[in-house]
Amino acid sequence: MTISGVASASGYCPIRDRALVAWSALWTVVALAVLGLVSAIVPNPIFGRGIPPEPFAVGVWLAATPLIGLAMATYFAPVPPTVAVALEPAVRRDGTALGALGGFGVFLAIGCPTCNKVALLLLGASGAASVFGPIQPALGAISLLLLVGTVVWRLRLRARGGGCPVPQIRSAKL
Repeated sequence: MTISGVASASGYCPIRDRALVAWSALWTVVALAVLGLVSAIVPNPIFGRGIPPEPFAVGVWLAATPLIGLAMATYFAPVPPTVAVALEPAVRRDGTALGALGGFGVFLAIGCPTCNKVALLLLGASGAASVFGPIQPALGAISLLLLVGTVVWRLRLRARGGGCPVPQIRSAKL
C-alpha cells in the first residue's frame, strides 16, 4: 500500500523509515529553534522585533518547520541498501532549489517587516510596514507550497532509491 504515492515497487515507504523519522525530528527541532530565535518569534536577548509577530507568522513558522525537517532528513538519513539503486541522471534531480527558496521565503514571511534590511532600504520604514507587511502572508503561503512540493519530490526520489545507501559492513575472514 502506498502513502501519498511515495512507496516504491519493493514495498519501501520512506514515511515508515525510522531513520528518516528520527532525522526529521532532529531537523524540525533545529528549524524551530533557528527560525524562532532569528525572527524573534521566540523572545530572546540577541534578536528583537519592532512589530510583534502576527498570528499568521506563528502559523507559518509552526507549519514550515516540520516540512523543513522532513526535507532535510531526506539528505541525511541513509537509504536502506535493499532500496538503493542507481538512478538515471535524468531522474536524479532533487528539488534543492525549490526547497531553499521555500525556506528563505518562510524566513522573510515570519520576520518583522520593519527589521528586514532589504525592505527598509527599498521601501523605507513606513513602506516596509505598509507594503512589505501586507504581502508577508502570501509569501508565507507560497513558501509553504514550495516546501510541500520539495518534500513530496524528495520522498518520491527516496522511494525510487535516490539518496545515500547505507554502507555494507563485511566481516573479515581470518
